[in-house]
Amino acid sequence: MHILLTNDDGIYAPGLAALERELHQLGEVTVVAPATEQSGVGHSITFLTPLIAKEVYEGSRRRGWAVEGSPADCVKIAVAEFCPVRPDLVVSGINGGLNAGINVLYSGTVAAAIEGAFFEINSVAVSLEYDEHAQFDKAAQLARQIIQQLLVQKGSEARLYNLNIPTAAFQREEIGNPVVVPMGVARYGEEFIERRDPKGRRYFWATNDPPPQPGDVETDLTALAKGQVTLTPLHYDMTEARAIEAMRSWKWDLPLD
Repeated sequence: MHILLTNDDGIYAPGLAALERELHQLGEVTVVAPATEQSGVGHSITFLTPLIAKEVYEGSRRRGWAVEGSPADCVKIAVAEFCPVRPDLVVSGINGGLNAGINVLYSGTVAAAIEGAFFEINSVAVSLEYDEHAQFDKAAQLARQIIQQLLVQKGSEARLYNLNIPTAAFQREEIGNPVVVPMGVARYGEEFIERRDPKGRRYFWATNDPPPQPGDVETDLTALAKGQVTLTPLHYDMTEARAIEAMRSWKWDLPLD
């Protein structure tokens, strides 16, 4: 199996290195990652300027490619130029910080996995709750085991998955199986603190409001709050299918002068 590994924290991020070591147990790994951190860039791509790519070495070993672009750029150029064969699997991570709820829409980590799914390649985004002493090695081992087992059980159609690991999972005697839950869509994190710079100009700093409290419906946000590892199948088709048939019966009157 050939695996394309990328992230949004940059090619020198510890989460990427930990996951690379584990994924070598599953097959050959090609690393193509941003040259610098690209957190929160979503699914942006570079097309007005050239993409600069540089080979990165660890001693005499070629580590991979550092691309001066977004995570989605990395997957696009990797499949087209850098992978010796078409990847069987795209893995993005390990991100330093959870990517759950509406943060999925902003995440460069998830965007890279979505780009892999565009190519009809099985793709997994992996994120670990932020901690100054993050246990990336343990998270990588867990992620590799989950990925290995989901590939066996998922069927033949290429799928896209979002895997989140809370810090609390490693504080239990047993981590437990991942819970399969939908992405939470509750709104949060919309507050700003207003301040003044030394020249008296106003600026605003986005707050890091906590996610909504658990409600009646279990989601990735509520499960993570309980310390559970979450696995969410995603899809990039944003069509509101339930509205299609109703809208087809709408009447239009658009006279032109």
